[in-house]
Amino acid sequence: MEKLLIGITQGDTNSVNFEIIFKAFSDPTLFELCTPVLYANPRLVTYHRKACNATINFSTIRSISEAREDRLNVMVCDDEEVPVELGQGTEVSGRQAKLALDAALRDCLAGELHALVAMPLNEHVIPSFPGLSQYLWKSTTANSSKEVNITLSGSLRVALLTSHLPLSQVASGITKEAIVTTVTALQQSLRRDFGVTEPRVAVLSLNPHAGDGGEIGTEEQHIIIPAIQEVSEHSVHAYGPYAVDEFFAKNLYSHFDAVLAMYHDQVMAAAQTLSNEVGTMYVGGLPFVFTTPKHGLQYALAGKNESDPAPLLQALYAAIDISRSREFYDESHASPLGKLYYERREDDRRSTRTNDRPAGERTQKDSPE
Repeated sequence: MEKLLIGITQGDTNSVNFEIIFKAFSDPTLFELCTPVLYANPRLVTYHRKACNATINFSTIRSISEAREDRLNVMVCDDEEVPVELGQGTEVSGRQAKLALDAALRDCLAGELHALVAMPLNEHVIPSFPGLSQYLWKSTTANSSKEVNITLSGSLRVALLTSHLPLSQVASGITKEAIVTTVTALQQSLRRDFGVTEPRVAVLSLNPHAGDGGEIGTEEQHIIIPAIQEVSEHSVHAYGPYAVDEFFAKNLYSHFDAVLAMYHDQVMAAAQTLSNEVGTMYVGGLPFVFTTPKHGLQYALAGKNESDPAPLLQALYAAIDISRSREFYDESHASPLGKLYYERREDDRRSTRTNDRPAGERTQKDSPE
């Protein structure tokens, strides 16, 4: 198979990013899996390599055609001499991060790269920056109705219905339409990006004990259950709503291919504890594969040579696996054969058996609990 070209953006240049990149690619076996192209300022790469006492070699390139398979390639995004202030976000580090991101996005949209891995950046030092995933959608003019951010943590795949919202605003951000759109996009991503033929999605409740029949909240009855019923009518295998404590305490998560949570802290602490990983964020629905490690900027560790490259390696492996899965899916569905009569008949029977029941009854009888 063709070796994948994976773009990597430098992110915030005053953080541990360069140190992590050098550590990750110190293992030569990684070059057997991909040809890495680091979008960065080569002067900063040289500075950090010396500061880290790293021995890794790199080639400076100005076009993808110049990339070499056996080493780290540094795509020149800017070659000005810029100051380094380790451990703090600055206007300069923000500008450098955005220059690299924009250059990598241009090559992705031009079909030059198979996937892009973005190192963490500081959104607060980049003027008018709406957030990484939002910026991606705006830059790629992707259809926002298909957007889904998935956190990959061990064997768990977790999507969030709301993000970057204060807890006081979460309930108002939960709508039937948002759940339907997100679950549908999640199912599409599971099939194409992860090779799951018949995805099973667990939908978590908002209130304790799943609202306890409306005694401690009605969002489950009025919003979440009707949304599950609607997607089920279109052959989407969604189950719930599940009370969060029982869902994780009883190991129910192991029966599903993905989980849809209502808000960030509802699920992330449990996911990271169970997997013992910081996780990787994957943005599904883009015209290219995009991942980013969730290790953060770690300003306090900058320049101390104490950072762990494992999160970057996980993000790289995820980008490679998803790229291969997409390639296989797209090839196998290029000229799909029509379903045989008995396959269509079985689909109709399955749909009738499942969708004739209320969502609450379906949770008990049809979920893989």
